[in-house]
Amino acid sequence: MNPVRTCLGCRQRATASSLLRVVVAHGKVVVDHTSSLPGRGAWVHSATDCLDKALSRKTFGRALRFPAVIVDAEYLRAEVVTKPLGRLQ
Repeated sequence: MNPVRTCLGCRQRATASSLLRVVVAHGKVVVDHTSSLPGRGAWVHSATDCLDKALSRKTFGRALRFPAVIVDAEYLRAEVVTKPLGRLQ
């Protein structure tokens, strides 16, 4: 059974396999393609609409419980475009 998570952008619930996991590494938000990086994770659909909503609402710091987190919007957009499934194949 695949766990269900909530997207930071659209707030819809979906299986973890259909979402991108992000974590804080060295003070920055990074995509965790293998879902194996340590630390608290947050989830977002691999769609630019959901990512843009999450960025505009500034939800990453709150969801990751790291208020001073650095969010590189261009990096996240590039990850969504180049690896839309959120997993390394």
